[in-house]
Amino acid sequence: MREQAGQAFRSSGRRRGRRGAGPAAVAVVLGIVTAGTPAPPAASAATGPDSVRKGLHTLVRTDGVPAALASVRGRDGRTRTYTAGVGDLATGAKVPRDGQVRIGSNTKTFTAVVVLQLVGAGRIGLDDPVDRYLPGLVRGDGIDGRHLTVRQLLQQTSGLPNYSNYLSDDIRYYDPRELLDLALRHKADFAPGTRWAYSNTNYLVAGLIVQKVTGRPLAEEIDRRVIRRIGLRHTYFPAPGEVTIRERHPKGYHRETAGVPPVDATEWDPSWAWAAGQMVSTNSDLNRFFTALLDGRLLPKAQLDQMRTTVRAGYPFSAGARYGLGLVSTPLSCGGVYWGHGGSMTGYETRGGATEDGRAAGVAVTVQPGRTAKERMDGVVDTALCR
Repeated sequence: MREQAGQAFRSSGRRRGRRGAGPAAVAVVLGIVTAGTPAPPAASAATGPDSVRKGLHTLVRTDGVPAALASVRGRDGRTRTYTAGVGDLATGAKVPRDGQVRIGSNTKTFTAVVVLQLVGAGRIGLDDPVDRYLPGLVRGDGIDGRHLTVRQLLQQTSGLPNYSNYLSDDIRYYDPRELLDLALRHKADFAPGTRWAYSNTNYLVAGLIVQKVTGRPLAEEIDRRVIRRIGLRHTYFPAPGEVTIRERHPKGYHRETAGVPPVDATEWDPSWAWAAGQMVSTNSDLNRFFTALLDGRLLPKAQLDQMRTTVRAGYPFSAGARYGLGLVSTPLSCGGVYWGHGGSMTGYETRGGATEDGRAAGVAVTVQPGRTAKERMDGVVDTALCR
């Protein structure tokens, strides 16, 4: 959502912020219910050089990321974990295997799943106007909640301006309604349903709809309906005011320009990202999440089919990517596609997803990299799924 850039941090939709005395400001770009499932076999460290490990080392040596982590799940359910680089530049500490990272816009998929669960239960209609759930709330220049739908929010075709483009440099807690008010001060980007454009405001509004319909905080609904249902033991939605990462994690960094030493950007308040990008997880938990989603363990078939009905996507996704309802399909070099989202948050970048036959791969690095490095991350995911 917002990538950090020296005085400015930005990502997933591109929020700016200034680094103060405390840890960084923020970023996110790139990001149904059944009984819980047992944990997969314990992750095992891969031995010997292979293409995934080489890809991570290239990210460290060539692209200058402090650390790179990967988790790869095969068709048999066996998981391999990989690391490269160092987890703490100050101490030289090792990268924790499958450490927690800020997952940025992968959060959007979690939010979309909850909305679609409520669709399946008959409590939300995908083609209902937003005003049915938030009467009179979404109004502005060219913006009218009576004429944009829940589906358009989830598919990024609403035309709502991206609030994260207009955030101040304050590093503090943001209330979701405050963020919406900021977006509504700006003119609509286009008429609903006429184009596709990535906007964090879409998922902000979707999160507000979840809260209105359920009467419960979005974080609790994601935890109850997704995280605990499928046993994601290292995934959570940070509580208000929570700036640290709870479990073992590599430190995240920000580098303002090439050649400038990176600064520690691990701890800060991620509330500005909320339903669009606030969560923390691991590569293996994300693999489990996307696998469970495609297996039908989180959504009825009708809603999963809707989620996988896509339109052509543009920036910030790779060539050939298509956007569904909070779920992105990306072509594989060996044929077919994988389904995921990806996320960018200050200090971290994640890429990955799962295939319909049970393969899954996730890659994370501990800095928001440039375009070439992001493409290289996509290449590692492709290699892991196609090898």
